[in-house]
Amino acid sequence: MRFRSIAVAAACMFAQSAHAADIRVYSGGAPQEVLRLLAPEFEKQSGHSVAFTFALVTEIQRKLAAGESADVVLLPEPLLAATEKNVPMRSDGRSTVARVGIALIARPDGKRPDISTADAVRKTLLDARRIALPQASVPSGRHLMHTFAELGIAEAINPKLLFKAAIDGGAGLVATGEADVGLYLISEVRKAKDVVVVGLLPPPFQSFVVYGAALPLNSTVPDAGLAFVRFISDPAQRQRWADAGFELVSGGR
Repeated sequence: MRFRSIAVAAACMFAQSAHAADIRVYSGGAPQEVLRLLAPEFEKQSGHSVAFTFALVTEIQRKLAAGESADVVLLPEPLLAATEKNVPMRSDGRSTVARVGIALIARPDGKRPDISTADAVRKTLLDARRIALPQASVPSGRHLMHTFAELGIAEAINPKLLFKAAIDGGAGLVATGEADVGLYLISEVRKAKDVVVVGLLPPPFQSFVVYGAALPLNSTVPDAGLAFVRFISDPAQRQRWADAGFELVSGGR
């Protein structure tokens, strides 16, 4: 009986490994923290393994357009829709996952900037010597540049701007004193060294970036990819996303 139990257990392990898949996930940098946290739990429950490629969202688009293979793609919704024009996606698994807002960061040893109102943010930015923010090629950077122009402060602010993505160390410009403040998605800077998150920006400076998920049509493991998307977007993960600065959004399509 003992040998029979061992044989059954071995057969089950073999069956699991035979169906295990290697899932390639391509994502912008904003959800990196929460995805790395959730992946081990998913791997333990499913038997699949997850390999991430995190990069600037425009770089993810470029990689996919150049023919790199992914099983799951996570990008801001407008960029995901644009990507679908060149990289066919499956209808199942296409979903809205979570959203994240823009925060202001500063050095912890200085006076805390006032961002309680739009006028306060305007004064903080006009008084700053240098301002770090992402390039206008990404949604948050594009929104900020548009807002500066709409509010009539672009001429005064533009010479102060230092463009560097958070995923490439943008918060470091504030930490080293090269910039007085930084404007980044809160999920990308909440754990950055030697800076403090002052808080989320108020309207009209605020713009939430909504991340969506999709499964490329050429994925060789679509069932596993779909399982991963369902796992990370399950309402049971709401607090994990909140802890990383996101609001989980239900919106499968």
